[in-house]
Amino acid sequence: MKINITKQSGIYTLTSEQILPLSLEKAWEFFTLPTNLDKITPGEMEFRITNNPPNKTYKGQIITYKIGILPGISSNWVTEITHLEDRQFFVDEQRFGPYAMWHHEHHFKEISENEVLMTDIVNYKMPFGILGDLFGGKLVTNKVKFIFESRYTILEKFLTS
Repeated sequence: MKINITKQSGIYTLTSEQILPLSLEKAWEFFTLPTNLDKITPGEMEFRITNNPPNKTYKGQIITYKIGILPGISSNWVTEITHLEDRQFFVDEQRFGPYAMWHHEHHFKEISENEVLMTDIVNYKMPFGILGDLFGGKLVTNKVKFIFESRYTILEKFLTS
């Protein structure tokens, strides 16, 4: 797994790469089924979808969640699928939630018949400007990194069993 987090102009960027032992078709089917997000999010995040999205991701789709942000504290989160190119990429953007900004690109590139390079690019900004960065920047960055490291491990176990 390759993971990197940078910060410029108050915006954090996480880039994560993982090779999946799947065909492009199967990878796309798995990641564009909204309810699979529950399966790849660490349990301690207390993540759950609160609306009833259809079984296929589409441009303009709204998905609502409840997510634990600190022990005992949860937040509502609403995202919209703003871009989608079949079997190439899709983008979810926060409409309401814990961040001042959240823009998550999911890219899929076929390496071979049974391998796909999945690249996630997440741009996010802390709420409350410089105060949010000072008091929560490091904590949130570690949490976001933890989510993607956990996702890597969960996917490795899930897809190879």
